[in-house]
Amino acid sequence: MNKAIFFDRDGTLNVEVGYLHEFEKFKWIEGAIEAVKFCNDNDYLAIVVTNQSGVARGYYTEADIIELHQNMNEELKSHGAHIDDFFYCPHHTEGVVAEYSIDCECRKPKPGLVETACKKYDIDKSKSLMIGDKTRDVECAINAGVRGVLFNEDNLLSVLKRALNQL
Repeated sequence: MNKAIFFDRDGTLNVEVGYLHEFEKFKWIEGAIEAVKFCNDNDYLAIVVTNQSGVARGYYTEADIIELHQNMNEELKSHGAHIDDFFYCPHHTEGVVAEYSIDCECRKPKPGLVETACKKYDIDKSKSLMIGDKTRDVECAINAGVRGVLFNEDNLLSVLKRALNQL
């Protein structure tokens, strides 16, 4: 079985700017690139799980999300790092795009995104954890049977290393 670090995206890997979908507005959180590289170098899958209700709200498309994620990995590549996979929820019950305006199992704090990743990659939940900047991220982790860590400090790598020492 594999082990993984699940990262929330906005507010954890990158600075929160609200409905981010343009890479020009993307800025890494301090220690984020190093945290992803740490995962890569220590046999942890680096997996992003993110709510992206901007799709349901009509602010951007799934193609915009995919392009942003590809750009993130392109930049990480220049640091010898990569994110293994991205899982996102485009849904929101108050959306304006009908096909995305649903109550789903993938919107955090529900565990759908983490569960899907665990099945796809045969992940051992007991050796994995999830880091996010909101309580819904920690609740999602708990709902999925993974240890949740609230990121509310300055450096993501420091939080990751401390959390792994407590596994």
